[in-house]
Order: sequence, then C-alpha cells, then structure tokens
Amino acid sequence: MIEVKNLTKYYKNFCAVNNISITIRKGEILGLLGPNGAGKTTTLRMLTGYLRPSSGTIHVNDFNMPEDVLKIKSLIGYLPESAPLYHNMLVYDYLDYVARIKGIEDKEARYDRFLKLSDLCGLSGIMDKPIGNLSKGLKQRVGLAHAMMTNPEILILDEPTSGLDPNQIAEIRSIIKSIGKEKTIIFSTHILSEAEATCDRIAIINNGRVVADDTTLNLKKRVQADSLIRLSLKGADKENALSLLKSIDPMLDVEAVKPSEEDLISFEIQSSGDQDFRSEIYLKIKETDWIIVQLAKESQALEKIFRELTREVA
Repeated sequence: MIEVKNLTKYYKNFCAVNNISITIRKGEILGLLGPNGAGKTTTLRMLTGYLRPSSGTIHVNDFNMPEDVLKIKSLIGYLPESAPLYHNMLVYDYLDYVARIKGIEDKEARYDRFLKLSDLCGLSGIMDKPIGNLSKGLKQRVGLAHAMMTNPEILILDEPTSGLDPNQIAEIRSIIKSIGKEKTIIFSTHILSEAEATCDRIAIINNGRVVADDTTLNLKKRVQADSLIRLSLKGADKENALSLLKSIDPMLDVEAVKPSEEDLISFEIQSSGDQDFRSEIYLKIKETDWIIVQLAKESQALEKIFRELTREVA
C-alpha cells in the first residue's frame, strides 16, 4: 500500500531523515520507534504530504508524492502529537465543523458518521462538553475522531499516547487495535511497551536512519540467544559466591557488579541459549546461609535491542 524509497529530508545543513526505505502493507499496524529527535515526526509529516522531501519517493497505492498529493491526502487520516482542536467548541459542534470541511454536506450522513465515531472512540458521554474542559486522554479521542472522519484507508498517528496516564494509554491502545482490524495504521512512539502491545511490525529509527525493521517476535529473537540473570545476595562473601555460581555450569559467564546497597554483593550471570538457570542458582544458594535479595531474569528483550540500536556512538 505504501512504499517509501530513499526518503531524505534536510533542514538547511541538518539531515533529519537519511535515506529511509520502507514498505507498509495494507491492514498492517506499523510502529515507528525511536528516541526523541530520531526523525519520526519528520518522516510522518512527509508521508502525509505536509512536508516535501529533499529527495526520495513516496508511493501510496497507485499515486505518487508530490504529483498526486491531494489524492494521497484523501486516503489518509492524520493525528499530530498535539491534536489541533478548538478548545472553545463543544465536541459535537467541532466534529460537525470538521465534517463540513471534509465535504460531508448531508446532515443525515454526518449524524450517522458521528454515531459510528462516538461508539468507536468512546465519545458518547462528552458530545455536549467544551473541548477545553476535557482531559488529555479525551482530547486525544476527539483528535482520533477528527482523523477518522472520512473513514480513511490509512491512519497516521504521531505519539498518540504521549503525556497520558496508564489508564488513558490502555484506552487509546484499545481504540488503535480496534481500528487496525480495518485500517492500515502507522504510529510513532518512544514507549517500547506501546509498540510491543499494539504493533504487527516495528521499524526502529535512530539519527534519521532505519536501523531495524521486523516483527516484534523476530526482533526479540535477535537477543534471545543470550540470557541475563541479575543476582543480589546479603551475608555472602564475593569470592565464595563467585566460585559457587561458576560451579553450576562451566558455560556461565559470572561477573560481579556494583550493588544497589552497601551490604549486598551483586552479579550478572550470562548464559548462551535460552536455558533458565534460576532454579539451579536458587538451590545452590539455599545450601548456604546467604539471603537472596534479587534473582531475576532480564525479560525486556525489545528494550535491550532498542538500547543497542539507538546507543550514541562516542
């Protein structure tokens, strides 16, 4: 549905997006993941036709950017990070205003569309309320309804959960997943849990370049070849603890690290493969009089690969 080739954007001498190529399939939820300043917003603005690329091509269905920019815009619903709402208007009046701008002239057609959007975005209880009095989460819902007004094939969302509390994030996530059953969705975020919970596929951007592009599962597999266990003990001697841990399996890489508290000793235990050695470690330490304060396997595989791919090179 969307094919981007060698997309580049300069702001004077600064390269914000550097030779990005990516294909987004119909019905896919793609997460554009990256640290702040990575080039996510600039990329989305070029996809919507808001910004013109310095070089590269954008194809949407059978249309090309910028020659067919108006036709492409008609296929896209766009929600910027700061939803462009009129805070002095009631929700119903604002959506009616948007619908008229979008060319929905028939009153019954507008009302029918409002009913569908109200149900989809959870707006039924706030239609008569001023937008300025709404929480940020409710404002985001109104912004989603705006973006969805013409029932577009493609929905582009820039940081849709930014600044929301956990309950609001869960609500917006649920709406996005519901919409994603029928639409192609691209949304940017720097929140790893959001991308992992919502997306079919993730593209990680750093310094204007795509540094990874794959399904969440495949990205995790890239770091599951190694397993990391964090262990903290109280009442143990470092040398004896090291000796005991290394006796569990000769392939374990055991390293003493700085503890979080002065009366503790801490270790990072690395192993190849996906075997979990926590049971063996627990049983060995149980034979001593040491106290286990922490025994945890690092499970944030996506976070690990994100850190590795976006780490600044000195």
